[in-house]
This record gives sequence, C-alpha cells and structure tokens, in this order.
Amino acid sequence: MHPFDIRSVVLAKHAQHVVIIHFPIALFIVGVAFDLLGIFRRNKMLQTAGYYNLSVAALTAPLAVATGILAWQLQLNAQRLHGIILLHLILGTMSALLICLVWWLQFKATRAQTTSPSYIAPLEIVAAAVVAITGHLGGFVSGVNTSG
Repeated sequence: MHPFDIRSVVLAKHAQHVVIIHFPIALFIVGVAFDLLGIFRRNKMLQTAGYYNLSVAALTAPLAVATGILAWQLQLNAQRLHGIILLHLILGTMSALLICLVWWLQFKATRAQTTSPSYIAPLEIVAAAVVAITGHLGGFVSGVNTSG
C-alpha cells in the first residue's frame, strides 16, 4: 500500500474515524477555552469566537460517533465490545451528547441575547475532561498509546 494512494486512504476500514474525530475534539476544546477566557475577561468577542467553535464541534460530533460505530462494524465485524474499547464507545457517545448540550445552552443564551447561564463554565470543564479522557482511550484503541 502506497501512503499517497487516495483509494487506500478513503476506503480503509477505519481511517475515516481516525481523521474526522480530531475536528470536534479540537473545535470543542478551543471553543471552551475562548468561552472561559471571554467570561473571565468579560470579552464578548472571545465568547462569540467560542460559540462559533462550539457550533462546528456540535455539527461534527455526531459524524465522529457515526464513523466510530462504522469502524467497529467494519474493523471488528460488529463483535461484542469489552474493556477499553467499550469504555471508549460509551464515553465517545457521552462526549458527543455533552458537546451538543453545551452548544444548545449557548445557542439558547445567544438567541435570547442574554449572558451564558452561570452553570455553563463548570459544565464546559466537565465536558472537556470527558472529551480528553475519551481521546486518551482512543489512543489505546488505535495503538498510538500503549499500556507497556
């Protein structure tokens, strides 16, 4: 297999998830950073930048979950999951739901032209931690991280 053969990249049984997952992770974490910085500095422009990052993260998170499920179906022949890969699937789904929840709460506040609810910052921090743990476990699943 040649590393620049487009067919091998696009048609690999697991490649799409590995590539797509980085978008919602990066966009969400940067969005949270902008939002928290905007809250602490009382800077509406930083919060707006955070909102747009969260919006795109919320759009791409379901795609990341779908490609993860597809990779499970194709790469593992839909066999029953256990251990780290099962935990990765559960936390990945929870991450996507949290990303969408944070975006929805921000969307409601933006649409009503009010400030973000006071509980949004702690929720964003918890969601970012869940996303980070999910990504860490994904490294073990993909073989990037090793346990030894």
